[in-house]
Amino acid sequence: MEMDNRSVRLNKKSNLLKLDEYMYPLVDTDKPNVFRNLFPYEEVPKIAFNDRIVPHEMPEDIWITDTTFRDGQQSRTPYSTDQIVHIYDAFHRLGGPKGIIRQCEFFLYSKKDRDAVYKCMEKGYKFPEITSWIRASKKDFELVKEIGLKETGILVSCSDYHIFYKMKMTRKQAMEHYLGVVRECLETGISPRCHLEDITRSDIYGFVIPFCLELMKLKDEYGIPVKIRACDTMGYGVNFPGAVIPRSVPGIIYGLKEHAGVPSELLEWHGHNDFYKAVNNSTTAWLYGASAVNSALFGIGERTGNTPLEAMVFEYAQLRGTLDGMDTTVITELAEYYEKEIGYHIPERTPFVGKNFNVTRAGIHADGLLKNEEIYNIFDTDKLLNRPVLVAVSNTSGLAGIAHWINTYYRLKGDKAVDKKSPLVAEVKKWVDQEYETGRVTAITDGELEKVIKESSKKLNVNLIP
Repeated sequence: MEMDNRSVRLNKKSNLLKLDEYMYPLVDTDKPNVFRNLFPYEEVPKIAFNDRIVPHEMPEDIWITDTTFRDGQQSRTPYSTDQIVHIYDAFHRLGGPKGIIRQCEFFLYSKKDRDAVYKCMEKGYKFPEITSWIRASKKDFELVKEIGLKETGILVSCSDYHIFYKMKMTRKQAMEHYLGVVRECLETGISPRCHLEDITRSDIYGFVIPFCLELMKLKDEYGIPVKIRACDTMGYGVNFPGAVIPRSVPGIIYGLKEHAGVPSELLEWHGHNDFYKAVNNSTTAWLYGASAVNSALFGIGERTGNTPLEAMVFEYAQLRGTLDGMDTTVITELAEYYEKEIGYHIPERTPFVGKNFNVTRAGIHADGLLKNEEIYNIFDTDKLLNRPVLVAVSNTSGLAGIAHWINTYYRLKGDKAVDKKSPLVAEVKKWVDQEYETGRVTAITDGELEKVIKESSKKLNVNLIP
């Protein structure tokens, strides 16, 4: 009878005895496994279940990393050096004294990008730490070292779609190539961050786990951290308990931690929003053991975009019960900077940053909000985002609703605030009533109100509005 030599050890987190798992050797194959049963290209991808449940295991420390200057720049007009420095400065203030915004990654190829890196380094901030993303070459590793960075991202695509169809290699050839590249990086004293591209279409136990086991050996050999970034490149990840890998985010994170031995602090999730799941999947990665989630400001990134950084700030606060010193008003500053200085239009209904994200339009909702804003506002948006709640003006607004709109839109407080007895409010209401008497059914836009208020102020010879 065969002997089972796996060791039994005490798990210090659960305080239960656990049997060591079998090692997972590379499964080399002549033909790619593209999981055609889950990804029939001419049909909608399928979400299958096997009801294998893995435990929640949120790390003691979790944080946010940023790819605004890397993935974010791949999908829009490149930022200028000054714009990059301004945004980096804002990330430092947003992340607070604990540096919850832990890292920003940069391109290094153009002079403009390198100038931005040098100017950001001159700030002397501990957080966000400046890291890079490079091609996997000795020349580029030396560039990282010359600039003085401690860490760089390296692309190590892990699905058979990439290994067989793009790189024209076998799994064994790809692994040997990747390990050689990572070793070259470690030889220069740089910490590699391995971007496992397309992990949600990869053979997790036939390639990803064996590959990461080898990466952890290199980490131990060189005494230099080797990070694993699990990249949901196509947004196929799902957070449902019991879903099958490779689409299961809990299953991927559990496998990397428990079977590949990747510690939480070296494990990061990078999501895309192709199926509207970027935020949920990122939060799920935290819940199941990844310390870091990678994001981009306003979700700007390849195709449908990355996980929005501002969303993860509020996910962090909801999970931890505290903002841990993060200054969320910076989010509004950044939204205004993008609109006014960069010329990027944020869709009006975008959570936290869109022009109308906390604007109430329905008449019955507006009535409730005027009585108590907690009824229809998600939290104190004035305090946390410097965005007072607004009530759109319609035929049901009345004098009080119009006065509220003017005060909140123009931020009039104290003696400068108007009330429903104000001649200006009466003049605006007269115009609003006339609009609806002639058959209008839609809410009044901000632009229309601004124009009417300006004309009415001139007519009444008042200067209440800044």
